[in-house]
Amino acid sequence: MKAWIVARRTRDISSNHIFHSDRGVQYASNMISNLLSFNQKITQSMSRKGNCWDNAVAESFFKTIKYEWLYRYRFTSFNQLFNSIKEYINWYNTKRIHSSLGYLTPLEMEMKLRGNINKVA
Repeated sequence: MKAWIVARRTRDISSNHIFHSDRGVQYASNMISNLLSFNQKITQSMSRKGNCWDNAVAESFFKTIKYEWLYRYRFTSFNQLFNSIKEYINWYNTKRIHSSLGYLTPLEMEMKLRGNINKVA
């Protein structure tokens, strides 16, 4: 819930926004379901039980954040974990290049798709 609130402070929701997640209890909770169903621009989507391919992009990201970041540290508080994940996501979106995106960062690809960037090598 806290991550959603922070994300909403920095990003607008476009029409037909899809919030896709696995079937974890945090996403299936009444709190998140009610929050997402309240906004008519959002459709909540969950993977089918036992089928990670429904959400391959998110599953790939979850694997990556665990191996590149979370398994390297021991967290002693929720705030420490939250801030660490926030730091990683910022790095992942703005600094980490992706071969599947033509060696652009996700932010660079978004800007390119919007017509705002040409990467300089």
